Amino acid sequence: MNISYEYYRVFYYVAKCKSITQAAIELKSNQPNVTRIIKTLEQNLGCPLLIRLHNGVSLTPEGEKLYTHVKIAIETIQAGEEELLRHQKMQEGVVTIAASEVALHCCLLPILKVYRQVYPGIRIRVFNTSSPQAIATLQSGLADLAIALTPRNVPKELHLEPIMNIQEIAVAAASFQGLQEKAVSLPELADYPLIGLGASTATFDFYSEIFSDHGLKFLPDIEAATSDQILPMVKSGLGIGFVPASFAKEDVHLGTIFPVQLKTTIPRRTICLLKQENQGLSIAARELERMIVETAAEKLKPLDEKHKKYKQKKLKWQKHK
Repeated sequence: MNISYEYYRVFYYVAKCKSITQAAIELKSNQPNVTRIIKTLEQNLGCPLLIRLHNGVSLTPEGEKLYTHVKIAIETIQAGEEELLRHQKMQEGVVTIAASEVALHCCLLPILKVYRQVYPGIRIRVFNTSSPQAIATLQSGLADLAIALTPRNVPKELHLEPIMNIQEIAVAAASFQGLQEKAVSLPELADYPLIGLGASTATFDFYSEIFSDHGLKFLPDIEAATSDQILPMVKSGLGIGFVPASFAKEDVHLGTIFPVQLKTTIPRRTICLLKQENQGLSIAARELERMIVETAAEKLKPLDEKHKKYKQKKLKWQKHK
């Protein structure tokens, strides 16, 4: 049978309200129109569905059977519509982002802080991994977005957008204070114990290329699992490590460590945002992407100052909806 959904919807409200008049009010319709639709539905199904009473209606046995199924269908559709509406209003939802350690601390954390303040109903899942693992997580469909140091080879199915540049420096603790008074070449530095990430990371590839340009191999004496482990090892006097300048700023200021002056300039590195080229994003993920891109476009102005602006945009948008 090819019966309109609207007919079943009208029947649902009549059966639920046990009144054609009340159903018409709920449907923002009128009593004659509701009565006409019920009669048409009964004709199409070939059986009576309602018994007209003095103070309303009751269901026939056939009407009871039909209502059992129609109730599930209508209420399921309504629940779906309400869920979509809450997602559209950013009242609920989930966004998943895969982030390398450097990208997380240098770029993403302050943006997530603002995102949570503006959209507290959205759940955020963060996979904190190396850059190659972040990209693999995105490719596998486990993450909506990835933010990581620019990979050497970007898979064709991914869209990449540069977000910000970072400068890394070599740092050492007081036990290496002999290096504090002079500029050091890479061959000289290679004679000291080095702390770095393992061979499966973009950071290892980056420094391997720099050292290779000087005829050297980058072979860390101590291998850290993540970038945030390097600084504590340096502070413990285990060796010299390369970290983002922002990571080391406080400890350099306190005198816990010092920057090693190199004769070779370490090139800046780029943090980028990645997503699947031909895969749609949820509203929550699109909003996070917008905030990241907009922040990058504004050269990472203090995000707390922008909180008010985001909140105003949100209220204006919800009013429009």
